[in-house]
Amino acid sequence: MLKTGEKLGAFIVPTGVAASIGGYAGDASCKARDFSKKSKLIVNPNVVNAGVFSGINDNMLYTEGFIIDEFFKGNLGLEPSSCNKIGVIFDKAIPQEVLNIHLNTIGAVKTVYGIDAEDYEITKEPVGVDFWVNENGISTGGVKNIETIFEAAEKLLERGAEALAIVCLFEDPEDDNEDYSNGSGVDPVGGVEGIISHAVSEKFLVPCAHSPAFEDFSISTNIVNPKAASEYITPTFLPCVLLGLNNAPKIVKEEGIRIENLDYLVMPYNSLGSTPVFEALKRNIKIFAVKENKTALEVSNYNFFKSNKIIEIETYEECLNLI
Repeated sequence: MLKTGEKLGAFIVPTGVAASIGGYAGDASCKARDFSKKSKLIVNPNVVNAGVFSGINDNMLYTEGFIIDEFFKGNLGLEPSSCNKIGVIFDKAIPQEVLNIHLNTIGAVKTVYGIDAEDYEITKEPVGVDFWVNENGISTGGVKNIETIFEAAEKLLERGAEALAIVCLFEDPEDDNEDYSNGSGVDPVGGVEGIISHAVSEKFLVPCAHSPAFEDFSISTNIVNPKAASEYITPTFLPCVLLGLNNAPKIVKEEGIRIENLDYLVMPYNSLGSTPVFEALKRNIKIFAVKENKTALEVSNYNFFKSNKIIEIETYEECLNLI
């Protein structure tokens, strides 16, 4: 519990694991917002990011996955913040016309929401991002030149940036994306996005999140599953990242909100093989495994932990009622 007497929860849906809720474009947002009405809520970007939309609200702590892991280990704290100065890193490989769309996006978000995100840096060299879905149905990938992102990040931080948005060029995944658009597959770019943001978070300990850019910025006229729809009506996914980072908590080594304040953790039913779950078990923090949300990971309490400390529950609504 927080010093204010308010409960603190963590609502996590791993990225790129074909989660039936939260594996698409902001489709876990409504669930998370319900929880945030009852308690302060730590969320990973995957929960609320939705292209030009965002499920974020003022009672959520928008926190990248590496930082969440370190928070659960007790190594870091979260200091609530507002109106962060956001620096934007653009991959040198992004064509000028695509870059212009993203610069207009920054201008629009600044005008409508008052977000400070004018400062940007283009990497000296192309980043070189690859992505694929592995044999287990998990989204993953690789980055050829992460150092050029680090160099751009250092410049922005020296100029006063308090959070970092990263925009790298990705090859258009449409050929691999039919299942995703139908609401039954995995986001093919989500895994490598997590790799990029993890690397930046680990090195600089600042709030950060990634948004992909594609050379083909035409908007599809095909009807897609509503869970994926917000990614098919826009040529840019940067707005949700800027909205999340605007009030993302600062990362502190001392003080701040700590793991000792956490009341509960909510996870998909079979994606329990992660640092937050291991640490919550050690610390006797309530873990709710929600059966209506399944992933491709197949790591459940039944087949892995067999722990009476993990509460298996059918739906998010039932979980919320218990909390």
